[in-house]
Amino acid sequence: MVEPLAIKLRPKNIDEIIGQEHLVGKDGPIRNFVNNKRIFSMILYGNPGIGKTSIATAISGSTDLKYRILNATINNKKDIEVVIEEAKMYDGIILIMDEIHRLNKDKQDILLPHLESGLIVLIGLTTSNPYHKINPAIRSRCQIFELKPLTFDEVVFGLRKACKCEELKDIKIDKKSLEYIARLASGDLRSAYNLLEICYYSTSDKKITMDVVTKINNKPALFADKNETGHYDLLSAFQKSIRGSDVNASLHYLARLLVIGDLDSIYRRMTVIAYEDIGLANPSIGPKVDAAINACERVGLPEAIIPLSVIIIEMALSPKSNSAYTSLNEAIKDIENGNNYPIPETIRIDSKIYKYPHDYKGSFVKQQYLPDNLINKKYYKPKLTSKYEKILNEIYEKIEKLQNQTN
Repeated sequence: MVEPLAIKLRPKNIDEIIGQEHLVGKDGPIRNFVNNKRIFSMILYGNPGIGKTSIATAISGSTDLKYRILNATINNKKDIEVVIEEAKMYDGIILIMDEIHRLNKDKQDILLPHLESGLIVLIGLTTSNPYHKINPAIRSRCQIFELKPLTFDEVVFGLRKACKCEELKDIKIDKKSLEYIARLASGDLRSAYNLLEICYYSTSDKKITMDVVTKINNKPALFADKNETGHYDLLSAFQKSIRGSDVNASLHYLARLLVIGDLDSIYRRMTVIAYEDIGLANPSIGPKVDAAINACERVGLPEAIIPLSVIIIEMALSPKSNSAYTSLNEAIKDIENGNNYPIPETIRIDSKIYKYPHDYKGSFVKQQYLPDNLINKKYYKPKLTSKYEKILNEIYEKIEKLQNQTN
């Protein structure tokens, strides 16, 4: 088996790490841990290919401690027990645990006492947000560090360094092609290394040109794993851009979702936005979104981008109101806080004193609907961002006035 270039180029000490200056640069916390010869259990999280495993192995390579690498998905309890026995032999060990968010309770129970005693220093690696995905028992024993996506210049630096290594001897690549590989990687250095290596071995003369690269890959390596944090970051950016009425950003994130072909997530998020963020400011948007989704499903890609372009522009530029959503949320919060009082006698199912509003002028008659303890409670607070909700507010105020007049 031949090791991939990305593994061969993995940093052996902290000085060889590319990027993550906030952690390993001058006076960065992880650099100072190494300099002070005191390593703590930690969780490193961030997108794939930006240096989590590199930092973990570099920490180990910069200390006298032995280290082992396990994967929470494929390694079992026996593998962890072997590491614990090694730790006892060596008076301590660094355990690098990849996919730590998948560590089940049985494995955690074995590890926890040894993390507590300091026999094992755990460095957990994950692409998921540890505050949501990792068991609090593990999380409370670890310092959490977020890695940042690598910049274009950092990926270019890594590629230039790779071109000088023994594994790619005789490589010939022009600046334009190298920078194109860096752009395709979208901040994922491992992806950049893999593409460089594949291009190198796909030629007979080891000369990499734009033609060579585009024959192998001409789409960005977008991070949008459907089960991990990056995917939800992308959907969040899509929704927040529409909510913020930035039509260009909305189209940008829509395009990124379309490039990875994730129509289902687009449809679900559009439906949420229609009712959460636009709501009563433009109540016709919900049926329009449904119509656009039906059109997309009927024609499929690539033609689906046509109805999507129309509806997303309208959604971004539509007036916004979350008054309906926040009103119901406030009512739910009231119930959860114990404000669950008896229903007034006037509107119970067997009520003998209920007044039928349609029998009265203007289909309105004063009677009690809210429970006694909430009789003056107002959940709905109109946002006057559109003509439609201004009309609703006029009706709202008129009803309040009628209520007061008949007191």
